[in-house]
Amino acid sequence: MQAAETLQLDANETLFDVMAAINMVGYDDGINLPDNNPLRKQVRDYLAAQHIAVLPEMKLFYRHHMQKTASQDLPQYISWCLSVTGAPDFAWKGRDVEVPPDAMALAEFQPLMIDFYRQAHLDELWKKVRPAYEKEMTRYHAPLLAMTGAVDAYLRIGTSDYLQRHFHAWVELLAAPGLLPTFHYADDTYVIISPSEQPRTYDLRHAYLHFQIDPIMIQNAAALKQKRSLLDLVQTAPLSDDYRTDFVLLANESLIKAVEARLDKDTTAIDRATRQGYIVTPYFAQHLTVFEQQEQGMRYYAETMINAIDLAAETARISTVKFDSGQAQRVAKKVVVAGPELSAAGKTLEKAEDLYSNRNASAGNLEEAKSLFTKALDQKGDAPEHAQAWYGLARISVLENRAALAIQLFQKTLESSPDAFTQGWADVYLARLAKSQHDFDLARKYYQDALAVNGASDKTKQAAGSELQELSKNQEK
Repeated sequence: MQAAETLQLDANETLFDVMAAINMVGYDDGINLPDNNPLRKQVRDYLAAQHIAVLPEMKLFYRHHMQKTASQDLPQYISWCLSVTGAPDFAWKGRDVEVPPDAMALAEFQPLMIDFYRQAHLDELWKKVRPAYEKEMTRYHAPLLAMTGAVDAYLRIGTSDYLQRHFHAWVELLAAPGLLPTFHYADDTYVIISPSEQPRTYDLRHAYLHFQIDPIMIQNAAALKQKRSLLDLVQTAPLSDDYRTDFVLLANESLIKAVEARLDKDTTAIDRATRQGYIVTPYFAQHLTVFEQQEQGMRYYAETMINAIDLAAETARISTVKFDSGQAQRVAKKVVVAGPELSAAGKTLEKAEDLYSNRNASAGNLEEAKSLFTKALDQKGDAPEHAQAWYGLARISVLENRAALAIQLFQKTLESSPDAFTQGWADVYLARLAKSQHDFDLARKYYQDALAVNGASDKTKQAAGSELQELSKNQEK
C-alpha cells in the first residue's frame, strides 16, 4: 500500500516529556471531561508525589506565556517540541532563523525542561507508559492505513510524489480530549491525536488531503492567481479573511471539499461547501467525474482543471449563490472552558466581532458593530483591546469604501500596542490601501513590516509574502 511510504503512526517521547511538564504547571484544558485517557490522571498523580524542584519556576514561566484561551496554550508547546532534538539537551534542531516564531518565544523553556526531565526521571516514566500509547496506536493503525490508502488511490498518488515528505500521526494521551491540531515543520505534516471515544478518521482524512493536495495547488499558484477576480464574489461569505484574500487557499480548500464529497458519495456536501463560501467546490466536483475516468494522477490533472476555469461562467454561477449567515462548525460536542474574566472592553469587543462576522445576516449588524467598537474605546481595557477596537473600525471603513479614514484608523491601531495578530493584519491592510493608491514603495514597506511581526499568524505572513512578491513582479514589467 502506497500510504505506508508516507504515513508514520507513532508516539513521540519528546512530546510526552513536554506534555507531562505542562500538565504539572497549568495545562488543565479539558481535565474534567470524561473522554480523558486514564493515563493523564495517573501521570499527574505520579509526578505530584515526586520532589521536582524546578516546578515553581516552571509554573511562573507557563503563567507568563498563557494565551487568551486555554485551547491556545497547547500549540506553542507542540511547536517548540517539533523544533528541538529532545532529551536530555532539548537543543534546537536547526539554526535560530529556522525556528518558528511561536517556538522561539519559548526559548527560555529549554533549561527548565532539562531540569524537569532529570528531576522527574522521565526516561523511566516513558518506559512505563509506552504500552498505553502502543494500545492506542493499535486502535488507529487499520483505520489510518485504510483511509490514506483510499485517498492515495483516488488521487493516484505514487511513491515518487512524496519527495521525502511524511505525514506523522502522533498519539498523545496527556492532551485534552477531542483535539486534532495539525502542524507543518519543514516538508512534513504532524497531526496530534488526542483521546477520543471513536477514532477521528474524518478529521484525519481532511488533514491528510491537505498534506497531499496543498503542494499540488501551490505548484499551480500562478495559474490560480489568474482566476483571483472570483474573490470579489466571496466578500459576503462566512469565511475568514485568509480565504477572502487568497484565491490559492480558497481553491485549495474547495478542491479538498470536492474530493471529500466524491469519496463519501455525498452530493449535498458540495452545496454546503458552496454556501459556506468555498465557491469552486461545484466546479471541481464536476471535473472530478472526468478525472475518475482517465489515468493521470492529480499532481498533473490539477493543472488541466485550473486552466479550464471559465471566469465568465463561474462568475455567473456564483452570483446566484446565497451564502450562509455564519460559519459551519463540525464539532461532536461543544466544550466550554472557563477562562480569565474579560474586561469591559473585552466583552464589548466580543459582541462587536460577532456582529462584524455576521454582518450580512442583518442590515443593522455593521452599524451596531461600529457602535460597539467605538464604545470599547471608552471602556476599561488593556492596550491590545483598544487597538482591536481601532482595527474593527478600520475594517468597517474599508467595507464602506472610505479609504482615507481606513488608513488613519489602521495607523491608530498600530500606535495602540496591538497584539501580533492585529498588528500583522493592520500592516497588510495598509499595504493594500497604499497599493490601491499606486504608492508601491509604501505598500512594500507595510508588507515587509507585516512579515517582520514576531508572532503574526502564518496566514498573515502568507498573504503579505505572496502579495509582496506579486507587487514586485508587476513593477518589473
